[in-house]
Amino acid sequence: MANSGSSANPLINSTRESAKAHTDTQTAEVIETIQTASERITSVLPGFRDWVPDSMLPVWDLIAQFPIVGALLIAAFSYCLAVLVRYTLFRSVKRLTRLTSATLDDQILEYLKRPVFSTVVFFGWALAVNAAQLPFGTTILFNILLSIIVTSWMRAALNISTVFLDALANEALFTLIKKRTVPLIDLTSKLLILLVGSYVLLLVWGVNPLGWLASAGIVGIAVGFAAKDTLANLFAGFFIVADAPYKLGDYINLDTGERGRVTAIGLRSTRLLTRDDVEITIPNGVIANAKIVNESGGPSAKLRIRIIIGVAYGSDVNQVTELLAEIGNSHPEVCATPAPRVRLRGFGASSLDFNLMCWIQKPQDRGRISHEIHMSLYNCFAANGIEIPFAQQDIHIKQWPSNPEN
Repeated sequence: MANSGSSANPLINSTRESAKAHTDTQTAEVIETIQTASERITSVLPGFRDWVPDSMLPVWDLIAQFPIVGALLIAAFSYCLAVLVRYTLFRSVKRLTRLTSATLDDQILEYLKRPVFSTVVFFGWALAVNAAQLPFGTTILFNILLSIIVTSWMRAALNISTVFLDALANEALFTLIKKRTVPLIDLTSKLLILLVGSYVLLLVWGVNPLGWLASAGIVGIAVGFAAKDTLANLFAGFFIVADAPYKLGDYINLDTGERGRVTAIGLRSTRLLTRDDVEITIPNGVIANAKIVNESGGPSAKLRIRIIIGVAYGSDVNQVTELLAEIGNSHPEVCATPAPRVRLRGFGASSLDFNLMCWIQKPQDRGRISHEIHMSLYNCFAANGIEIPFAQQDIHIKQWPSNPEN
């Protein structure tokens, strides 16, 4: 084991060193590009001296002698340019977006205002910091300003991805993106945005992300063993969102006995609200392997309830059928289509077994409507003299035991 560990270290170290060299090269190129742009701006300034009026020459010479003054002018100019872009470019584009009936372009334009303004302002300030020739802190200030720009674009990208997916999900033309798949696609897009943005931030600060990725395999194995249940729930959450055995608002029954309305579908767990107003949180790893009965599934959200009742032998079966159908049709919350159905299901030990099958709109009303129909059936049968038999036993004694005293 010691030999294998020692043989693996040179490979990892070499990978880290090459990744670090690549990262440092990229960071140096970015910084060099911005510094070159700043140097060109400052180098062009003396050439404008011939165009400056004689009355302004002292001011111009003062700016040339003191770099901090030139940096302040660059910072002020970048801010004015950002304000000009906001109030001219965005107003012009907004006039074009008003010509469309969709609100997606208006929302995207609104989210782009801040990152565009931040990019112009803070990039100009980064040039100003480089032109100021500060004795210390130039690199830190430079990295902070670039980090603000990257963070602003990350935030805008997260907001735009959300509204863009919502718009596509509500648009009938895009059949590939449905409301049930929006959480999965939204999470994936946000993870990609965060990963790319974090990578750029690490490059700005000169951190080596590729070196971390080189050693992520060993760490991933350890994390996988330590958090196997959490990872199982995460993967099960992806499969539940993709396969969609249920959706928000559905009433489901599990083979473990839980029944309720789905209130939340997360990547780790699913929440059910029972009829007792108790919220149950079930890990996705458990619910993915369970037998799920979706009462709200199928072509319609309607649910059929079955009322089982027995009448005594000798009863008029035609009258019983008519009374059962009348009670089913008379309830205000029983659907007219499909109409209630009455079936004689069998001959029991002491009764004729009938079923009254009705459809209701909301599965959560099953218990209450069944109660009301049972009450109506009992009162109706009592009023019409139809007997509802109950279990009873007759004991026949063939011979009394003899009295031992006689």
